[in-house]
Amino acid sequence: MGIHDGHRSRMKQEFLQGGLTHFSEPRALELLLFYSRMQGDVNPTAHALLDAFGSLAGVLDADPQELMSVPGVGENTAVLLKLIPALAAKYLASRTSAETIIRNSGDLRDLFAPYFFGARNELSFLACFDSKLKLLGVRKISEGGPNETNIGPRQIATAALSYNASAVVLAHNHPSGLASPSDDDISTTRYLFQVLRGLGIVLYDHVILADDDMVSMRDSGYFMVF
Repeated sequence: MGIHDGHRSRMKQEFLQGGLTHFSEPRALELLLFYSRMQGDVNPTAHALLDAFGSLAGVLDADPQELMSVPGVGENTAVLLKLIPALAAKYLASRTSAETIIRNSGDLRDLFAPYFFGARNELSFLACFDSKLKLLGVRKISEGGPNETNIGPRQIATAALSYNASAVVLAHNHPSGLASPSDDDISTTRYLFQVLRGLGIVLYDHVILADDDMVSMRDSGYFMVF
């Protein structure tokens, strides 16, 4: 066993015994890189990535081509790095039970947060419920750029009808701003409220997420004027 093999073995055991609590960002990234470069010292590559992108989050958010511009980073490493946030989002979403019943906006935050985990663009999702607000399913409606996404009434109506939903909740994110609704968000919500009401479906809420914050338009009083 070479010097690097012993180092790798010790780091793996440290992680298995205590998780990442006591790992710095360079060491955590180094541990991850063991699985794309099976031999040799990956510590310089971990530091080069952090120098290039500023933080562990910056590394995981970087585009694959940007990652591969860093010396020592090939396609395998880029795929592994991009897989981490994508897999984490899938993991969090898979923990959402089909038995979920919405009682308040906190439940909506718990429901939707995994779907926006690590998102760099604006996304929108529709959660569909029965008459008792029991979750029937969640469907992605759109993905746009960093500052906008097109939320189309046709896609929303189609998704709601496909689940035979009695009520729906729309969610979208503001990845580069605050969770407060814009004028366009308010006008879009008003229009969707009326369209869905014509189909016998209640637009129960429209929530907006940004970082660790979420605003419920229902709780904020916007629905009272619809």
